[in-house]
Amino acid sequence: MQNGSYVWEQFYRHFLMSAYGVLFAAIVAIPLGILIARYHRLAGWVISLANVIQTIPALAMLAVLMLVMGLGTNTVVFALFLYSLLPIIKNTYTGIRNVDHALLESGKAMGMTKFQVLWMVELPLAISVIMAGLRTALVITIGIATIGTFIGAGGLGDIILRGTNATDGTSIILAGAIPTAVMAVLADLMMGWLEKRLSPNKKTKRPLQQNTAA
Repeated sequence: MQNGSYVWEQFYRHFLMSAYGVLFAAIVAIPLGILIARYHRLAGWVISLANVIQTIPALAMLAVLMLVMGLGTNTVVFALFLYSLLPIIKNTYTGIRNVDHALLESGKAMGMTKFQVLWMVELPLAISVIMAGLRTALVITIGIATIGTFIGAGGLGDIILRGTNATDGTSIILAGAIPTAVMAVLADLMMGWLEKRLSPNKKTKRPLQQNTAA
């Protein structure tokens, strides 16, 4: 029972670190994606920079950040924030750029301001693509968060590390690895469901009614 509560505690801690990393990335990356969609000359530079961040090995990233920010969860959350930027920026940029130009012109012809066009036309049509970026980012961060144990952040990586140090630690390793995999799958399914729900192309099925003559 005590072991079960410990696993659940680390599961919850692991998820919070991942979720906060993606949340903070979304706050920065979605406006940035909209900005580079407006000024697409900046897109190459911004996306290239995000690509460079993505190629840095996770342990190296944590080691560098640890020197500046110290040990603990804040360092891991910031690292997850950095790794979440690329998929969210790219998908926001792609979603906004792919909105039909005729719809934008229609909005302007109706007297909408630029902000109204963004809020009422572009974002609703791009939201499913943006959600796909958030979905990818969350699954990535759940995997990366396991190495947070090396800088004292806790999470399911703690359990996996304990298993590697135990004499017969296979079951301990699985007790950390399986919940991590389950979390990633559940997060993917949940975000996939939200993505479909928010999709403007979602078709609502209406029951067919037939009038039968007596």
